[in-house]
Amino acid sequence: MDRKRLRDLGVPIGVLPTGTWNAITDVAGVRVGHVTLGSRSGHGEAVCTGVTAVVPPGGRSPGAKLRAASHVINGFGKTAGLVQLGELGEIETPILLTNTFAVGAALEGGIRYLMQREPGVGNGLPTPNVVVGECNDGYLNDLRQLAVRPEHAIEAIETAAEGPVAEGAVGGGRGMVCCGWKGGIGTSSRRVPDTGFTVGVLVQANFGSAEDLTILGVRVGRQLRPADFQPPDGSIIMIVATDLPWDALALGRLARRTTFGLGRLGSVASHGSGDIAIAFTTAEDVAPAHADGGRLATAAFHAVAEATEEAILNALAMAETTRGRMGRAVPALPLEETLRLLERG
Repeated sequence: MDRKRLRDLGVPIGVLPTGTWNAITDVAGVRVGHVTLGSRSGHGEAVCTGVTAVVPPGGRSPGAKLRAASHVINGFGKTAGLVQLGELGEIETPILLTNTFAVGAALEGGIRYLMQREPGVGNGLPTPNVVVGECNDGYLNDLRQLAVRPEHAIEAIETAAEGPVAEGAVGGGRGMVCCGWKGGIGTSSRRVPDTGFTVGVLVQANFGSAEDLTILGVRVGRQLRPADFQPPDGSIIMIVATDLPWDALALGRLARRTTFGLGRLGSVASHGSGDIAIAFTTAEDVAPAHADGGRLATAAFHAVAEATEEAILNALAMAETTRGRMGRAVPALPLEETLRLLERG
């Protein structure tokens, strides 16, 4: 069976309506770009990695700031930029997703990109706070080769586009493993009920064990578990974009609700897992998040939980079986068998 989203195979996730692309890019102005490194890019089989850039409106111009917040579910990670984001409640650069050993290269690439755009950066203008998230792709990718270089981060930013988003084993998701199957990049969106607002989520999914994988309440993983593969602790980075006119405090509440979408898939945020959410708004104005008694906030929380759940499932459904270092291979989630289990309930 060709790789397709579960929704496209007749399995809807949740009850809320999606945006046009069912992607984080349904939030106007948000762009996504990938650079994928592997045998197809001229690297050896031991290289199985990449960079994904989420570019907010204005994220290509130094000095442009949007309100933002982050939430750490489990802190076994090596991100860059979260300290200042938490202190100021602002984001001013693209968000870059890559592997554990490539945080420094991606950070340098983000800085070099901004310096190219504005000669005053680092020379009178404030220094930008580049945000980088990571997951460990060392099962399939030889981390010691340091294959990701600053120019790959620059390319991911420069090629970022609106519209549909490539998913699965692409960009920063190339070498990721999720719940015993091939993971990677996934995205989804929801319209906030009875409003004109949208919540979009993009994930870099690299977490969990096969025996815990649960889809729509069905313990799929225990029935389909690959017999010869037990992944180590993993991680997930969840990027939330919205046009809700919220301040950083309310965005922090939104970021925390990704936990509920993640938990529906069976994650327990294991000891060695780096589970981190970052939320930002494209809105220029600020309005109280719960002036209506909390109805809007609750609706937005519902939206982000559903979008997170489906983004992870899209990463699993769209990723193909992938080979990497030492001849290792991680199988794709078997879609036909999964559909049969979901039909049986």
